[in-house]
Amino acid sequence: MFKFRFIPREDKFFRLFEQSAHNMVKAAQELKKLVDTWEDVEKKVGDITTLEHEGDTITHQIIAQMNRSFITPFDREDIALLAHSLDDVVDFIHAAADAMLIYKVERPGERVKELADVILRAADEVEKAMPQLRRRSELRQIVSRCVEINSLENEADRVYRSAMAELFDDSMDITQVIKWREIYEHMESATDRCEDVANVLEGVALKLA
Repeated sequence: MFKFRFIPREDKFFRLFEQSAHNMVKAAQELKKLVDTWEDVEKKVGDITTLEHEGDTITHQIIAQMNRSFITPFDREDIALLAHSLDDVVDFIHAAADAMLIYKVERPGERVKELADVILRAADEVEKAMPQLRRRSELRQIVSRCVEINSLENEADRVYRSAMAELFDDSMDITQVIKWREIYEHMESATDRCEDVANVLEGVALKLA
């Protein structure tokens, strides 16, 4: 008996995942612009909020498409997990930006900028990996990108630990400590969710290869 191995041609899933990854990159870009320039803060946070809503919409479309599809390009649990993990990244980017606005913090320091840069670099790797799901010949390349995303998450952990140490070493009032601790946690969580995305992508790539 011959065993045929193929990736079902459900192009809409791939398009939606690529849209979700692109939306995530746009949110990361806006976060980086926000902390780097610290101008028009309310408008920039509003732009990120719009992207967060767009991410929710794409996630709902993926789940709806999965529920009405008889055949899916890979396991349904992986589809759902990938969709929600991508959405979670944008949620945490939005949470960090929104906290900066609500708490009326002063201009972000270097650690915030470093974390924003790591988030963007990880998001870029995810966006580059997503189209490779379409082509069996490129599935192995996804694993390499996932290794890079995991490395970036480790870098974010180091920055986060340094930021927290500096936060409690500096002689700022407790209110500022509480505000910035929450913002740092949201940003570090965004990189954690990028790693979650990478883990799902790696698992899917290995199953399909």
